[in-house]
Amino acid sequence: MEFFQEDLADYWRGRLSLRKIGSYIKSLMKKPGRSTLLMAIDEATEWTPEMYVMARISDGMEVSNYLFLQANSAENTDIPAPDPIPRPGEPVKVIQEKPKPEDFASGHEVAAFFGRMNSM
Repeated sequence: MEFFQEDLADYWRGRLSLRKIGSYIKSLMKKPGRSTLLMAIDEATEWTPEMYVMARISDGMEVSNYLFLQANSAENTDIPAPDPIPRPGEPVKVIQEKPKPEDFASGHEVAAFFGRMNSM
């Protein structure tokens, strides 16, 4: 483990215990900054705190513009609400499409179809 100047091979040599390795991992998780280990364990750590603040500012500005447009447009104008910027570690909202109504043939059309099939 490069950060602590330890060699992981020391575990197999008997000079490094699992308890010590566990304490190193816990202390690495508390260190500021980005780490691949932390991102693999917790998806929410893919972004820095500054990135979360920027996303909130952007979402706030989009909502502010949306409300301004809603207040200053005609009543019958339908403006879609803005979607927030997706954050890592949050569940993705799945948009379910409404099932399309089936277009069935009428009884007369079915009878005509089978009449044509029968005359072949």
